[in-house]
Amino acid sequence: MFLQRLSVRAALACLVLSVMPARAEIASWYGPGFHGRLTANGERFDQNALTAAHRSLRFGTRVRVTNTATGRSVVVRINDRGPFVAGRSIDLARGAARVIGCGTCRVALQPL
Repeated sequence: MFLQRLSVRAALACLVLSVMPARAEIASWYGPGFHGRLTANGERFDQNALTAAHRSLRFGTRVRVTNTATGRSVVVRINDRGPFVAGRSIDLARGAARVIGCGTCRVALQPL
């Protein structure tokens, strides 16, 4: 009985997490000093690409990043680790940051 209740609760938790809205995070960007260097997944960093660094999302994960101030969004692919600044959740390549008009800004992240 206990295991049945536990599995029902786990299933409900998964359902709730799958329909939760994106939460607000802080994004920053990086580019010139890293252009051409290897990213954490082994590819060359292109500062003009639609890629990003995240501390825990799997490499290859696509994430919709929406600037909460402007409503502009971009889909990026996670190919690096970071940011390494407290309070920030994602580092966008310069190209992605330009699309949404972000230097350091509040964003909503939605893994796809």
